[in-house]
Amino acid sequence: MAKKWVYMFSEGDMTMRNLLGGKGANLAEMSSIGLPVPQGFTVTTEACTQYYEDGRKINDEIMGQVMDGVAKMEEINGKKFGSLTNPLLVSVRSGARASMPGMMDTILNLGLNDEVVASMIAGNPDPKFERFVYDSYRRFIQMFSDVVMEVGKKYFEQLIDKMKAEKGVKYDVELTAADLKTLAEQFKAEYKKQLGEDFPSDPVTQLKLAVEAVFRSWDNPRANVYRRDNDIPYSWGTAVNVMPMVFGNLNDESGTGVAFTRDPATGEKKLMGEFLKNAQGEDVVAGVRTPMPIAQMEQEFPEAFAEFTKVCEILENHYHDMQDMEFTVENRKLYMLQCRNGKRTAQAALQIACDLVDEGHKTEAEAVAMIDPRNLDTLLHPQFDAAALKASKPLGKGLGASPGAACGQVVFTADDAEAWAAKGKKVVLVRLETSPEDITGMKAAQGILTVRGGMTSHAAVVARGMGTCCVSGCGDIIMDEENKQFTLAGVKFVEGSEISIDGTTGNIYQGLIPTVDAKIAGTFGRVMAWADKYRKLSVRTNADTPADAKKARELGAEGIGLCRTEHMFFDPERIAIFREMICSDTVEEREEALERILPFQQGDFEKLYEALEGNPVTIRFLDPPLHEFVPTEAADIEKLAKAKNKSVEEIKAICNSLHEFNPMMGHRGCRLDVTYPEIAKMQTKAVIRAAINVKKAHPDWNVKPEIMIPLVCDIKELKFVKKVVVETADAEVAASDVKLEYSVGTMIEIPRAALTADEIATEAEFFCFGTNDLTQMTYGFSRDDAGKFLNAYYDTKIFENDPFAKLDRTGVGKLMEMAIKLGKPVNPNLHVGICGEHGGDPSSVEFCHKIGLDYVSCSPFRVPIARLAAAQAAIADMK
Repeated sequence: MAKKWVYMFSEGDMTMRNLLGGKGANLAEMSSIGLPVPQGFTVTTEACTQYYEDGRKINDEIMGQVMDGVAKMEEINGKKFGSLTNPLLVSVRSGARASMPGMMDTILNLGLNDEVVASMIAGNPDPKFERFVYDSYRRFIQMFSDVVMEVGKKYFEQLIDKMKAEKGVKYDVELTAADLKTLAEQFKAEYKKQLGEDFPSDPVTQLKLAVEAVFRSWDNPRANVYRRDNDIPYSWGTAVNVMPMVFGNLNDESGTGVAFTRDPATGEKKLMGEFLKNAQGEDVVAGVRTPMPIAQMEQEFPEAFAEFTKVCEILENHYHDMQDMEFTVENRKLYMLQCRNGKRTAQAALQIACDLVDEGHKTEAEAVAMIDPRNLDTLLHPQFDAAALKASKPLGKGLGASPGAACGQVVFTADDAEAWAAKGKKVVLVRLETSPEDITGMKAAQGILTVRGGMTSHAAVVARGMGTCCVSGCGDIIMDEENKQFTLAGVKFVEGSEISIDGTTGNIYQGLIPTVDAKIAGTFGRVMAWADKYRKLSVRTNADTPADAKKARELGAEGIGLCRTEHMFFDPERIAIFREMICSDTVEEREEALERILPFQQGDFEKLYEALEGNPVTIRFLDPPLHEFVPTEAADIEKLAKAKNKSVEEIKAICNSLHEFNPMMGHRGCRLDVTYPEIAKMQTKAVIRAAINVKKAHPDWNVKPEIMIPLVCDIKELKFVKKVVVETADAEVAASDVKLEYSVGTMIEIPRAALTADEIATEAEFFCFGTNDLTQMTYGFSRDDAGKFLNAYYDTKIFENDPFAKLDRTGVGKLMEMAIKLGKPVNPNLHVGICGEHGGDPSSVEFCHKIGLDYVSCSPFRVPIARLAAAQAAIADMK
């Protein structure tokens, strides 16, 4: 039996979303509950996949079933496709499983040609009807040319503008039947000029080309980018919906509208929307004429409005969610053309979720499951003013690396950012790439823009930790750092130029776009309390400062999963001493310098323990290669030479000797502690002494430091460093009169560590997956350079996602699962977490729940996202 590629609306329902797409499944569902839907059919998402498998062609079997669908539609509607006496005209719309802006636009009035038009007019002598027919025809030619044949819209808009200017009118509706007839002829001539062939007059050919165009649009650049940003697999494909036309542009007794059952911006329970008399659907969206508010429809079409409000109620009660609907009124009769769960702001999502629970539509678990965790970002960061943003055109685009909006004056160095900010100026720091020594400038800036680097570059990771807006990897910028200027899209920016950046979309704008501050409403706390009730995963934060830790605690973090100790060394006073340590010749000299750093580290840890009030704190020992700490400025080199009694040349030689060909795989992490055990000793003393002091001050707190050794690849390596840590820590505890427990664990960030986890678990008390490095080492990609070639991988469908932003379950995930399965039997008390950037990505959190991690750790502003995603994973399990 042949496969079924086409379903009539009467054959489907809302559960068939994967096959019929969102729009098709909802049209079928509305039909099944008796709502007024023009009866058509859906070509399935499987037909789309087949189209690509057949080399971008619609095979005869699929086309045969499409024409069978047309025949059934003719029977239901009593009209004939392509007939001159009683023609059936149709609309063709795309409809993927998930709502996808950027997919193919709708085509209306398909089936018209010169003969059908002439015959329709001959059958109805009313001049208004003649105008309607030519209006529908010129719209069809314009839409078909633009959407199906990809002739630009602008050519037709220019012809309309020229005609209106000649006739001295402002609106399309003021053009006469004769004007529109002339336009239709001009449009066809333009089509031939652009494509070198006549406009297709055969309705069957028109339909086949339109269905192909919908399938083709699944792979257009806009759709591909949207899919990547929203985790929509390429393999899903899109469906096509074909339905009889109803005409909102028939006369003044007709019209078209779009409406929401609740306010999509605030969530308030009231009908919102717009209606336009004597118009077709695209007029409302295109903003050609100003529509009337939906409430005004009641005066114009009272019967249709009464029916429509009844339909709104039926749909909300049926779907138990806010609905977004498109409808048309023809000769005062209502027709429903689409319904779906409406897109909404984060603020509205929380409000609607709470209201739906209060109204009895949803359980708490269902309310938690219906909110997109990624949307919460917008609640926690400043955003651009919506109206001002709409009026602005982006100059360029990078990666939206850290959400929020920022505007200010361009500065090119971290020092300038600090200096300008100190004078009260708002600045955006623009760099080729950032490094750890830029940290103070990054803190002072409103936003950060880099030319190089991906989603896990230094700039991206640090900005997310601070909650600062960041756009990274905008390769279109031509940078001239030396002269403090850059060019983007032909516009030159110098120091002090005004710029605005959007860390959510990655868009870059010239000039200042006003921002509005983030607002957290009471509904946020309520939904988060529900989420916490259901989730199994604990959520910690990656934080290096008491301020970050405090912010994360406010947002619900239950501990610190990663404190990067190296970030504490970049204060000017500390970095000078640390550089002396690096340039020391003997162990004694190194120990002397480290002894001077110890009080600083200890003080930092005490403040962190205080901020965490007895919740767990995981402290990672020094991780970056030493060359990241050495001076580059002449004055700093001279100062260091003086302090160490060496010549400037000797210091330069030491600094040069520390540079490595591949520093990410070089002398870093636990390798530093093996070479210089005195570093591990100093850090252990600082961790333990700080804990002892805080424990004395707060005997009721459970202060139990977790010491994490980074970049371990061999059990003997961990044993060596652990021995140094344990001997030092035990001596400190013994010398105090405080009973203190501590644990020593390791990061699993090298594939070999995951493969030998059963050995490593005999020494480690906990594992923490550092998925930034684990991804880098598993793929063999440098996370700072991958952005240069990943676009080619997306275009060729080798990758659908950035593996540094969304955890690769197949490879990296398999290593994680393996490490847990090997480690737990050896050490049943082993607790396991993740502290890479993936800890705040919803789909990665879901995977962590699935493989049995104890906690995820992410940057402070991603804590609510992780809490909600963890709850959703647990709720999905219950189902």
